[in-house]
Order: sequence, then structure tokens, then C-alpha cells
Amino acid sequence: MSEQQTIEATAANDGVKKAPATFRAILGEKIGMTQIFHPKDQNLYGVTVVKAGPCPVLRVKTAESRDGYNAVQLGFGTRKDKSCDRSEIGQFKAAGAAPAKHVREIRAANLAGLEVGQTVTVDTVFKTGDYVDVQGICKGKGFAGVMKRHNFKGLPASHGASDKQRSPGSLASRRSLGRVMPGQRMAGHMGNVTTSTIKIEVVAVDAENNLIYLAGAVPGPRGGLVTIFETVKNKKVRVDTVKSTIKKDKMGNIIKAAAKPGAAKK
Repeated sequence: MSEQQTIEATAANDGVKKAPATFRAILGEKIGMTQIFHPKDQNLYGVTVVKAGPCPVLRVKTAESRDGYNAVQLGFGTRKDKSCDRSEIGQFKAAGAAPAKHVREIRAANLAGLEVGQTVTVDTVFKTGDYVDVQGICKGKGFAGVMKRHNFKGLPASHGASDKQRSPGSLASRRSLGRVMPGQRMAGHMGNVTTSTIKIEVVAVDAENNLIYLAGAVPGPRGGLVTIFETVKNKKVRVDTVKSTIKKDKMGNIIKAAAKPGAAKK
């Protein structure tokens, strides 16, 4: 039995109609960070724990329909009916799903086999060794100066500099156009923007608890919503290289290992 057939059989036993494994995206909630040993190389990794899914498929948009593009609407989390308006309740009822706390639309080129009413689960989407991209809203830092916001060095703190150590310095605003150009690095609001972290390795997947362990940090605070995609980079899966024990000389000839002294002769 193939892996896809095993997944479909398990889904049938659980009474959940799972989405096909060709769809590589899922919504999740950032739990926090911890340390675990990698199951392959047994090295200690600092990982981010994300509770990913289950995410019901609420709507499937195709380029042939009136929408004009390919996308999937996923739900994540739960909330009460009284916190939803009538249009949202109608959408959830049409999809046969409970009211979701978060609804996000994901652009996807391959929608083969996706239907309304299916559920995207973490065990069908990703496995250990996959590389993923994680998108979320980073932490808001409030109003920050140029040293914190743009990593400016700062001005000298000696020779009567007074309180100018963290000042941005001259803007050269009288030069050329005589105004501050757009994009000038200055003090301002920092954080609270959509951020993506590219090519993170999936260290482990806990299908029973809907948890996925990602190597390194991901955007957002604890409890923040994140979207996990298959990486856009060319290398999608970790490939472990095995070093050969055969030694060769410069000409490519195999070097035979010298017999150990005292070894028994056959």
C-alpha cells in the first residue's frame, strides 16, 4: 500500500475527509520555542513549535470560474456563532464547517483533488526533512530610533557631544532637491508588518497533537497566526550525504588499507 493510500485509509477510519497531499500549505498558531534532538543526525536543534491545523477547506476558487484565479480559503481555530455576522455563518454552513477564528486565502497553482468540505492536516502536508516558508506578522516594537530600527552606528559620545549619541545625524536635505527623499531611513514605527522566513527545515511532525517543529525562529509572538508553505527555493527536501570510506590517490586509484600489525593471516 502506497503512502497516499495509507493516508486515505486512515482518514476514512477517522471519519475525516482529508485534502490531497499535493496541496502544500497550512495555517497554524505559534506556541513557542524549545529544544529537541533531530531524528536523523541526533543533533540538538532550537525549534519553534507550531500547532498547525486541522484546517477545513471553505472555498475553492479557479481561473475558469468568475473569480478568475486559483486560490483556496482555509479556516483555523474556533469561535462562537454570536461573534460571526450572517454572511460568515452562511459561508461556514455552506462548507459544512464550524465557525473558524481565522480565515485566510492561499494562492495555489495545483488544485487537483481539492474540494469544499475537506480538511488539511499537518501529517498529509509536511514530513520530517521538508523545507518550508513561514509567513506571519512580526512583533510590534512601537516608535523606535534609527539605531534600533536601522542599525545605525550612532555619533561620537566624546568631545562635548552632549546627548547626540543616538542621533541620526545630517539628512543632507539642502542638497539637490532640497527635501527629504521618500524611503529616507529615519525614526518611526517598527514591526507589526507581514514578514516571511524562507527555507526552514521541518525537524519533526506530531500528527496526534497537530504539532510541527520548525528549526529556528518564525515571525510573530506566541499565539500569533502563521501560514506555512512549501518553500519557493529549488531544494524542497533535505538530502543527507554519506561520505565514502574508500580512499583514492591523485590518479583515482583505490588506496588499500595497510594491515594492522599482529593481524592473523588467512
